[in-house]
Amino acid sequence: MPDHASHFLHSGFHSSARAHPGRPALLLDGRSWTYAELDAVARRWAAALIDLGKRPKRVGLLGHRSLVTYAGFLAALYAGATAVPLNKKYPVARNKDIAERAGLDVIMADDGSAGQLAALLREMAEAPPALLPDTDEAPSGLPAGAQVVTRAGAEDCTPLSEPVFPDPDDIAYLLFTSGSTGRPKGVPISHANVAWFVRVNAERYGFTEDDRFTHTADQTFDLSIFDPFLAWAGGACLLPMDSHQLLSPLGFIRDHGITVWLSVPSVAALQARRGLLEPGSLPSLRWSLFCGEALPAPVARAWQEAASTSVLENLYGPTEATVACLVHRWDPHTSPDRSVNGIVPIGAPYPGMEAAVLAADGTPAADGETGELCLYGPQVFAGYWNAPELTEGAFHTTTGDDGEPRRWYRTGDLARRTAGGEYVYIGRLDAQVKVLGHRIETGEVEAHLLQQPGVAQAVVLAVPGEGGGDAVLAAVVSGDGIDMDAVDEGLGESLPPYMIPLTYHLLDTLPLNTNGKVDRKSLREQVISGELEPFPL
Repeated sequence: MPDHASHFLHSGFHSSARAHPGRPALLLDGRSWTYAELDAVARRWAAALIDLGKRPKRVGLLGHRSLVTYAGFLAALYAGATAVPLNKKYPVARNKDIAERAGLDVIMADDGSAGQLAALLREMAEAPPALLPDTDEAPSGLPAGAQVVTRAGAEDCTPLSEPVFPDPDDIAYLLFTSGSTGRPKGVPISHANVAWFVRVNAERYGFTEDDRFTHTADQTFDLSIFDPFLAWAGGACLLPMDSHQLLSPLGFIRDHGITVWLSVPSVAALQARRGLLEPGSLPSLRWSLFCGEALPAPVARAWQEAASTSVLENLYGPTEATVACLVHRWDPHTSPDRSVNGIVPIGAPYPGMEAAVLAADGTPAADGETGELCLYGPQVFAGYWNAPELTEGAFHTTTGDDGEPRRWYRTGDLARRTAGGEYVYIGRLDAQVKVLGHRIETGEVEAHLLQQPGVAQAVVLAVPGEGGGDAVLAAVVSGDGIDMDAVDEGLGESLPPYMIPLTYHLLDTLPLNTNGKVDRKSLREQVISGELEPFPL
């Protein structure tokens, strides 16, 4: 393998396929795929992608916990393309928006998504070719003239002799996150960005071929990059979990001898609330890692007691800085006292990364003072997809000690730097919230609410769930003749399930504060107290 190949997201898998061809790489639906077998599938499918006309620049991936999810992602990378995850749980309209804005050259779909693929292609003005490598027959309802290759066509392709390794600055994957204007923001992550992330974590954790990883995140969530590519870089085995298993994961961990656990804290919090985290009940775990939202100290303590022989860490990082770039190692003796508002510290930056707490004008805040957490280093993306104005507003530019300009990514998170050099999370600078690990701009949900008949005003709030649990969304709306059932149904046609408000509250007019703006604080208090009763659906 050329020396430069270590700078790519698929380098680790490629190396492990050569070093451990007979070891299991993926256990899926009761079948074990060795590295050699998965590598062969990725090479063949990569050839099929290229045979559709030309080497694709961007490949859409539509599937869920299937061979296409994993071998398809590898195939896109092997073909030298950018992987663009789509989500079969998203409405067709949202996948269409992502597909068209990304400018997909090909869409690869699994058999379970073939029906939605047909609907998606019908909606697109210029439908790209489609590859269904595990489907025997093309789905019905395809638009006239659609170019579709099924299993037989893919199997006829001669596998690539070697993966394509493009320029390290080329985009490895493109994710679309929630945007405040009502449209998702495209976040392109280069091979150089993500290869740095993989190398740092591989060195930190020392994963080996004896490790067994789960996979808890949807492919459209950047946390999903960690498990497959860190497992494969170490020659380990990946054991994806489906949605129903994620609700009760402890038995899965024990039954499959899982050694590396990574999830959003909400998963652990649910187990803690159910009283299922019995001390010493997760003996196989070596590493317990949490990322994607704030980690409550009581949840960390309960999980650590259950996985008493594992090391527990809290990882932090926005999509724009490649999954995670700060980390705090939980210590039951010192971490509780270092926590702020009951939230575990987000820790210190990864090697090569720098963090700073900056005021609104970009000047540094003193240790202990609150400001916006900003990030600099090799994991930080170059800018949003086809959005120069959005990119400009996302960075502070300062001058380093060497006289060179530094572009600091503005996370929008409020934080403080402690005297010990770690960072603690305080809250959000804007209206962005996390629900079940998914980053959501409440303004995006509000924008879609305002498109519903009769809705004149809309405010979306993050409030505690039942029993004071994890955050959920509540919508407060005003207008004339609103059919709330139709509003809820309309949102379901344009937004993914995790962005749909759990409750709706109807007012004649929304209250204003002294500045003449909608009083969100008052509305939130009224929703939490029960003064504003939810509309019965």
